[in-house]
Amino acid sequence: MDFVKNIKDKAIAAPKRLVLPEASDKRILKAARIIIDERIASSVTLLGKITDVQKDAKAEGVNLDGINIICPESDSRLEKYSGLFYELRKHKGMTPEQAKIDILDPLRWGAMMVHLGEADTMVGGADRTTGDMLRAGLSIIGTVPGLKTASSCFVMTGMDSQYGNGSLIFSDCAVVPNPTAEQLADIAESAANSCREFLHNEPVVALLSFSTKGSANHDDVTKVQTAVNILKERKPNFIFDGELQADAALVPSVTDKKAPGSPVKGKVNTIIFPDLNAGNIGYKLVQRLGKVQAYGPFLQGFAKPISDLSRGASVDDIVTTCAVTLSRVK
Repeated sequence: MDFVKNIKDKAIAAPKRLVLPEASDKRILKAARIIIDERIASSVTLLGKITDVQKDAKAEGVNLDGINIICPESDSRLEKYSGLFYELRKHKGMTPEQAKIDILDPLRWGAMMVHLGEADTMVGGADRTTGDMLRAGLSIIGTVPGLKTASSCFVMTGMDSQYGNGSLIFSDCAVVPNPTAEQLADIAESAANSCREFLHNEPVVALLSFSTKGSANHDDVTKVQTAVNILKERKPNFIFDGELQADAALVPSVTDKKAPGSPVKGKVNTIIFPDLNAGNIGYKLVQRLGKVQAYGPFLQGFAKPISDLSRGASVDDIVTTCAVTLSRVK
């Protein structure tokens, strides 16, 4: 599966509106030009001081034709945005005065554009932390109804076709360090949705552990067992099982031995790690030792799609992440 080509084709087929809040970063300027030229988005809006953006673009040889620029400090929507942000956060002690200051943060401004439907999605984090992106998204856009947890996934492609037809979703590998049982259940639901969006397959989800069906007794095992029970109570519309060791999830002969009758036998395409240690180590081992392509991390669980960038992202990385995020807009 050519993941990047398929994703770009999907975004081009139904182009949406993108806001990039970090216009001061030259990589963002170059990516914005490519996104417009390749028609990956119907519009691109940069956030920053207009004269500074124009100066930086000229220095980098970037043509800004067809690209919108908004300066939050002088924009006519400042009062509206700050008022809405105050209403969203007053239960946390926010004051109108502080809301007017805080909404000028480009990440919050971009999130408000998405929240209000003035943009379809936002991609940020080129020079801000993942925590900054999460706080902006959670405080304004919020999570999918019924879920409380924002998390992430990687799309792992180029592996043996016996595993998920060559592509798997790995989650969570970048956001929640030590999820509770309820958070694990949320992560599983979000990852199942990501499987449908990215792999175009019905999700078959395995919640991993160092134990299979009670073979070990430990608090970490109990947490995964509890997450599975929470999912059973929710009755989601996908196949899942746990707690399972990785071989019991992926190898049918081992499934038969360790978890006979498991509904995921030989069909797993979505893997849920018990914590960030396991997830981060796991995806990097598969990527490096298996020579597998790892795309992401992509944020999941938000009410509207937004994405975080690595601060070391290349221009191509930014374009790909924007295409992925745009392709998720309903």
